[in-house]
Amino acid sequence: MRPTRQTLSGWGNHPRVPCAVYAPDRAARLSALVSQDVEHALIARGLGRSYGDAATNHDAGVVDCTGLDRFIAFDESTGTLTAEAGVSYADLIDVLLPRGWFPLVTPGTKFVTLGGAIAADVHGKNHHRDGSFNACVESFTLLTPTGELLDCSRGSNADVFWATLGGMGLTGFIQAATIKLRRVKSPYMNVTTTRVKNLDAMLDHFTKTDHDFTYSVAWIDCLAKGAALGRGVVLQGEHAEPESGRNTLPRKRSKTVPFDFPGFALNPLSVRAFNGLYYATHGSGAAREDINTYFYPLDTVHHWNRIYGRRGFVQYQPVFPQCDGDQGVRAVIEKLVDAKRSSFLAVLKQMGGHEAGPLGFPMKGLTLAVDLPRAPGIEAFLSELDRLVLEHGGRVYLAKDGSMSADTFRQMYPRLDEFKAVKERLDPQGVLSSDQSRRLGITEQA
Repeated sequence: MRPTRQTLSGWGNHPRVPCAVYAPDRAARLSALVSQDVEHALIARGLGRSYGDAATNHDAGVVDCTGLDRFIAFDESTGTLTAEAGVSYADLIDVLLPRGWFPLVTPGTKFVTLGGAIAADVHGKNHHRDGSFNACVESFTLLTPTGELLDCSRGSNADVFWATLGGMGLTGFIQAATIKLRRVKSPYMNVTTTRVKNLDAMLDHFTKTDHDFTYSVAWIDCLAKGAALGRGVVLQGEHAEPESGRNTLPRKRSKTVPFDFPGFALNPLSVRAFNGLYYATHGSGAAREDINTYFYPLDTVHHWNRIYGRRGFVQYQPVFPQCDGDQGVRAVIEKLVDAKRSSFLAVLKQMGGHEAGPLGFPMKGLTLAVDLPRAPGIEAFLSELDRLVLEHGGRVYLAKDGSMSADTFRQMYPRLDEFKAVKERLDPQGVLSSDQSRRLGITEQA
């Protein structure tokens, strides 16, 4: 199979690097690619929604797995689906939501493949109750760099199963996965909205109410300061019962950002105006929303990442342990306010203490995610945030990372050696690596 030369980036549009892209459209062709004597490193790629350099390979190989998008089997009685790794959440929802099934765990976009969901062990608004994507994964078939096919589950090749979940594609290529879905009665949500005046009020609200809701997340105004520091809007949801005349998803006209915005479009003044408007127009109350509006609000705007301009942006997401979560979140928000680093997309939620692999991100506590334009000094600022996260016992999500140092990574992920032992057994020649894995010291520099 011959590659094509393409310039790729993560969803943050930085860095943009030349890659040799392979695009198998059958499992047999993927196996043939892995068995041939490829002269450079390889990494799998789905729909490119990791934000940094986890699915890029400068002057090396990227395997586009989106052509492996077949549904293999579905058990209507149990909601158990087996599908190839390139099947996306969008595919799954289009086919199975009309039949009353929805993903047990979903991230904030449906443009993610099953393989990508496993590689990043994605999480959603219900982590405090249901955990991350691994909670719904029953098994998967992994093609290792040596050409071996492994059936992986909690009971078979368990160390490989857990290393692959959150392993950022570094253990092998997922051919197919079997997952459990959630039975729902309609494509709508009952959403309870609560406006809170500051971070203390928000955390108090989480403590008092999260146990009553399957889904809970908050938008935060990261430019508010003083007594309003951390003010925001909490959005808590439950799947709704059927309602006469409103049991199909409404058709919405998709919008597109046709070009990169100029760099001056997003600045503290424009973001402050947006945040003030959002806070003012989202009062407390209850409403019925369709699933797309609640879970995937940005998916209706194609190429929304272009809003940040040619320089791109960072989505920075740390998690802090429960014992120090409020102080860690407060320290990051104060740092953003002091530095006047504007973000109109900032979300906060609680995470549960569910099982994770050696490179798993979640821990019981609080996680904050903020979008930051790439502006002068951003790398040094991110290093300062990393130090704050370490001081409070937290770690940064690998699917969002694009700048962490190898030393910081090792401190944040103390089970790294456990992961590397599994990887080295599966990939003795070091075939699988990415720009991220080399930067973080998970794999050797080329």
